[in-house]
Amino acid sequence: MYKLLLCWRYLRTRWIALASVISVTLGVATMIVVNAVMAGFSHEMQTRIHGILSDLVFESHSLSGFQDPAWHMEEIRRAAGDSIAGMTPTVAVPAMLNFQVRGQWVTRQVMFIGIDESSHAQASDFGRYLQHPDNRKQLSFGLREGGYDTVDSQGDGPAPTRPALEGAGWPHRRMRVERERLWRERQEDQARESSAAGPVRPVDHQVDAVLAATEGEQPPADDDSPADDKAPARADPFRAARPEEGRRMDPAKEQFTGIVPGIGLASFRDSTGVDRFLVLPGDDVKITFPTAGTPPKAVSDTFTIVDFYESKMSEYDSNFVFVPIQSLQRMRGMIEPQTGIPSVNSIQIKLRPGADLDAVRNRLRQVFPAELYAVSTWRDKQGPLLSAVDMEMAVLNILLFMIIAVAGFGILAIFFMIVVEKTRDIGILKSLGASASGIAGIFLGYGLFLGLVGAGAGLALGLAITWNINSIRTAVEWCTGERVFDPSIYYFFRIPTIVHPGTILWIIAGAVAIAVASSVLPALRAARLHPVEALRHE
Repeated sequence: MYKLLLCWRYLRTRWIALASVISVTLGVATMIVVNAVMAGFSHEMQTRIHGILSDLVFESHSLSGFQDPAWHMEEIRRAAGDSIAGMTPTVAVPAMLNFQVRGQWVTRQVMFIGIDESSHAQASDFGRYLQHPDNRKQLSFGLREGGYDTVDSQGDGPAPTRPALEGAGWPHRRMRVERERLWRERQEDQARESSAAGPVRPVDHQVDAVLAATEGEQPPADDDSPADDKAPARADPFRAARPEEGRRMDPAKEQFTGIVPGIGLASFRDSTGVDRFLVLPGDDVKITFPTAGTPPKAVSDTFTIVDFYESKMSEYDSNFVFVPIQSLQRMRGMIEPQTGIPSVNSIQIKLRPGADLDAVRNRLRQVFPAELYAVSTWRDKQGPLLSAVDMEMAVLNILLFMIIAVAGFGILAIFFMIVVEKTRDIGILKSLGASASGIAGIFLGYGLFLGLVGAGAGLALGLAITWNINSIRTAVEWCTGERVFDPSIYYFFRIPTIVHPGTILWIIAGAVAIAVASSVLPALRAARLHPVEALRHE
C-alpha cells in the first residue's frame, strides 16, 4: 500500500514530471491524429481504385486481344467455381482525344475503353461515379434530356457547384446547333455584303467554316463578336462519321456514338471550388486510335459526350474514356468477318463476398498459360502505389514514436534526480523493512502512472482533434486566409479520418511501455542502495 501512496504523492508534488506527461500526451495525440488521417486517405484511395478495377483482371499480353470472350468466360467460371459473381469483357486501346475550345484544338492522350453497358455494372462500381442519376442506375450511351447533377454528388461536405451542367444533354446540343445556324447565317450575310463592296475572302471559306462548326467545332463564345476575317477558316482534320453513307445527320435530333470521358479531361476546378467545363454532354469530339491489324493503322471518328465519369482519382479521371464495346470492336476490326466472333483485351471479374482473391487468381493462372494471358488482382495492378502508402505510414509512425521516446529520456533523467534527492528517504524505508523489490516498485509504479496519465490525456486530445479536424481546418483557413486542404488538388472536400481501435491500443501500449522502461534503471539504482549508506547521504 505504501508504494501506491508514495507514487501518488510524487505525482502530485513533483511538477517537473508534468513536462514528461505533456510530452507523452502530445506524442500519443499526434500519432492518433496522423494514423486516423492516413487510414482515411488510404481507405478512400483503395475504394476509388477498386471502383474502376474489378476484383480480378484477366487480360491478354497483346494489344489485339484474344478471340471469343464468351468461351473464355465459360472456362473462367468452370475453373473458379462458385466464387464468380459477375464478369464483363472490355477492350482498351491508347487514343488521342480532340475537341475545340474557342476555335483552338485541344488534344488529350487517353485510354479508350470499350465496355458492355449491360454487364459492366456487375463487375465494378463504374455506375456510381457517373453524373446522371439514371446512368447511375443503368448506363446508357444515349444522350439524356438534361437532369445532370449540378453539384458534386460524391463530395462530402461543401461540394463544388457545377452550374454549367444545368442544361447539359439534349438542351445544350439543340442550343449549340441553333447558335451555329445563326452564326452561319451571319457569316453568309457578311459575305454577301462584302462581295457587293469588293473582292474579299471567298464565301466558300466562310461556308466551310460553318459546316465544320456543325460537325463539331465551336463558334465564338461571344455571339456579338465578329468572325475573324483576317485568317482563313481552319480545315477540319477529321472526317465526321455519318449514321448512313450519303446522308447528312441532323445534329439537333441525332447523335454520334456516345462516350463517357473522365471529368478531368473536360473540366478544371477554380480556386472557389466551381468546376469550369470545356465541353459538356451533348458536344461532339474526335478520337483517333489504332486498328487491331498488323501493322496497325490510325483511324478517326466523331463521338458525342453523353456523361462524365468522376472517381476523384486523377489517374483515371484525366485518362479514361468509355465507349460501347461493340462500336470499338467494329471500328478497330476486332470482329472476325467470316464467323462474327469478336476479340477483347481483357475480362473484368467480380468475386462473391468472402472469396479468396489470391486463391482464385492462382487457380486461373494454373488453367491459362502465362505466355498468353495475365491474371492479376486489383491490388496487384496497383501494388507499387499501395506499397508506397503502407511504407509512408510505417515511416511516419517510427518518426512520431520518437516524440514519445524523447519523453522517455525525460522520465529517465527526472527519476535519477528523484533517486538522488530521496536517498535518505529510501534508507529510512529500507531500515523499516521495505524490500529492494518494494523500493523498485515505487519508481516503476511512478513511471506507470506517468505513462497512463500522459497516454490517457493524449487519447482524449487525439480523438477530439480527429473528430473535429474539419472544423479546425475551417478555423485555420479563416484565420490565415489560405487554403489548408485545397480540394482542387486532393479532390476531397472533407479530410477523411478513420479511427481503428487496434491502432489506438498499440499506441497507448507503446507509450506506457516507454514510460515504464525509462523508470527501470532508476528503480534498480534505488533498490541497490544500502540502508546505512543511504542514511549517511548528505
